[in-house]
Amino acid sequence: MPQHPSDSQLVEQLRDPSGRRAAFEAVVAKYGARLYWQIRHMVTYHDDANDVLQNTFLKAWLALDSFRGEAMLSTWLYRIAANESLAFIQQRKETVALDSEEASVADTLESDPYFDGDETERLLQQAIDELPPKQRQVFVMRYYDQMKYEEMAAILDTSEGALKASYHIAAGKVEEFFKSRD
Repeated sequence: MPQHPSDSQLVEQLRDPSGRRAAFEAVVAKYGARLYWQIRHMVTYHDDANDVLQNTFLKAWLALDSFRGEAMLSTWLYRIAANESLAFIQQRKETVALDSEEASVADTLESDPYFDGDETERLLQQAIDELPPKQRQVFVMRYYDQMKYEEMAAILDTSEGALKASYHIAAGKVEEFFKSRD
């Protein structure tokens, strides 16, 4: 596995216009896969996740001058990815009828060439897709990314208590989804 520069080194390099492009390429190499999977669990499909990831990096590139370094680089990137994922989900809900959206997960996830899960994974993804966007985001960050509530609070700019409650409610809904399938 290639050794990546530390976040503090990357931030320093990003501030230097002459090395900005190379530093940003290092950021993409370091965080691309992790951000992809965070996004993928939110938006479900590979092609959509790639689009949202591209938008995430584009927004980060365009906002480099406004990054003050008060948050960790990873936190800043996760926040952009989270916001882009939520925006994508909202846009999708506005353009797709609810009944065809529900059918979309059930009918087309298996046809995704990048989906290699079993029936349980397909059902879990369907249950997650039925969660409201904010609960989905918290569930994905906790369940798949195994983020601590403290880190999630920094990314989502909310309290740990609110996140714990949101995760508990989301986990209950996922559990109910599976119970209704038994």
